[in-house]
Amino acid sequence: MEQRVSLITLGVSDLPRSRAFYEQLGWQGTEIEETVFFQAGSQAVVLWGRAKLAADAGVDDDGGRSFAGVVLAHNVRSRAEVDEIVHAAAGAGGVVTKVPTETFYGGYAGFFRDPDGHLWEVAHNPGFVLEPDGSLTLPDFGDGAPS
Repeated sequence: MEQRVSLITLGVSDLPRSRAFYEQLGWQGTEIEETVFFQAGSQAVVLWGRAKLAADAGVDDDGGRSFAGVVLAHNVRSRAEVDEIVHAAAGAGGVVTKVPTETFYGGYAGFFRDPDGHLWEVAHNPGFVLEPDGSLTLPDFGDGAPS
């Protein structure tokens, strides 16, 4: 398995407020379907509703007791890699919170918790380019993207 973090998704309670905060720091984001994407070097930072993020990961949004509102993502080049990595994580002592399945965005993903409870998503997203070195490049979302 290649070592990389492709995306860091922050579950936020107020998307416009959070987007404004990061943009006041000089970040430039693109909003698509109530999700804000920021290219951050060779990876991306994503703002998404906290409850939606928890539901997607297959966990309860319990106010911070077991869900910190952050998911690290490891994007891969194939669906088979998703299955392999989630299976390996389970074998190493991780807890699968959502078995790999088709996603709403046309990809394939699964989620697990590491032994300390940190959530990871392993995803194959055909819309996101993974360079040969593993860096992730967000697509040009086009002019039709709501701002």
